[in-house]
Amino acid sequence: MKKYITIILVPVTFVLLALHPIFKSPAVEFLNSLNKEQRDKAQFPFDHTSKTFWHYFPASMTPRAGIQLMDLNTNQKELFSKLLQSFLSEAGYAKTQKIISLEHVLLEATGDSVMRHPEKYHIAFYGNPETDSLWAWSFEGHHVSLNFTVLNGTVSVAPRFFGANPATILSGSRKGERTLNTEEDLGLDLIISLSETQRKIAIFQERSPYDIATGNTPKAEPLKPVGIMFGNLSDDQQMIFLKLINEYLSSVPKDQANKKLAEIQNEDLNSIRFGWAGPTSLGKGHYYRIQGQSFLIEFDNTQNNANHIHSVWRDFKGDFGRDLISEHYKNAEHHKN
Repeated sequence: MKKYITIILVPVTFVLLALHPIFKSPAVEFLNSLNKEQRDKAQFPFDHTSKTFWHYFPASMTPRAGIQLMDLNTNQKELFSKLLQSFLSEAGYAKTQKIISLEHVLLEATGDSVMRHPEKYHIAFYGNPETDSLWAWSFEGHHVSLNFTVLNGTVSVAPRFFGANPATILSGSRKGERTLNTEEDLGLDLIISLSETQRKIAIFQERSPYDIATGNTPKAEPLKPVGIMFGNLSDDQQMIFLKLINEYLSSVPKDQANKKLAEIQNEDLNSIRFGWAGPTSLGKGHYYRIQGQSFLIEFDNTQNNANHIHSVWRDFKGDFGRDLISEHYKNAEHHKN
């Protein structure tokens, strides 16, 4: 199985660069660009109750903590863009921007400028990146929720939610454009590749659920084990499975993706399950989940005539950096006595 790890391995020098203290500077630059009123909106104590509240509904439906993009000037927006790019991979940043751009499509379709707005996305900080070894920040709005926790340069990015409405643009100048299509297509490739016997194991219900099972829960617990295990797949099927997991990991910087992939392999790669619900063709409502010992991926495309995607990565121990927070309190000198 180790041969598959080369999918996303990067040189050690990249890892060392990513963990250098300069990693903090985009966050500090952005915060220092805010005036007092803006900073009061954007920054909270680390243990503030809003830190673990997240959602993927439009901001006008579900209020969030933090400052909105629309409340920033041009320079501040540029600094925020630099910050977000430093915490995501190039692919992850592009995916985020593409999802936000769908607000223009929805605005054109509905005329509702209150509900559909590409700058109603919130930025919130918890703690102080300039002085604290442990701090966090989030960026979220309609169909995007990115939650970052940082401890001495080590970063956790969970929960990590991406959605798309419409998943395929059906009219206008962008007609035919798809968003989150790789996550969808690889899932379909995998289920279609299975034999009849394998499908009987993988498909755990005939009808797709309306939404992801975990919703916007602040802490995800393992779901009932369903589906076929990695160890019961052929080599070609395993390669598709790994490409699918890699697609979800590809949104974060490569050092973080490599670390998570190594953890997954060490947990017991063969026991990871792929479960499917619904039809196995594009254009009909479908859902899948991938569950290992430490993580869960959910994907559904059921709403709006199977043209509305929700996808999420949950970490059972690391959502909102709980593993890093535990490490901090275990090791910090002022908590040893």
